[in-house]
Amino acid sequence: MDAALRFATAVQGDAGTACDLLAPGTRQELEDQDGPCPTALPDQNLPRASGPGEAEVYGKDAIVRLSGDTIFLARFDEGWRVTAAGCVDAGKDKPYSCSVKGN
Repeated sequence: MDAALRFATAVQGDAGTACDLLAPGTRQELEDQDGPCPTALPDQNLPRASGPGEAEVYGKDAIVRLSGDTIFLARFDEGWRVTAAGCVDAGKDKPYSCSVKGN
């Protein structure tokens, strides 16, 4: 998914753009915990990721596995937005553990 790759690229140097690609709940949770998104997002130490990767779409939700990161997306009126990033598979029958996530 293009939104996941754009987010992964922006995280490496354009936090403002990366923040704009976050889902509202995800951005709110990050800001509630760590302050303004453009300052807080770089401090999350998200892994360096690149594409092309693979995507699985489930209705209005998607999971994108890039080289270096797994990113979850949801479709909003304005397009796909990142709901979680910096995600690691926690094992069979367990949810992913994510550095950035919304409620």
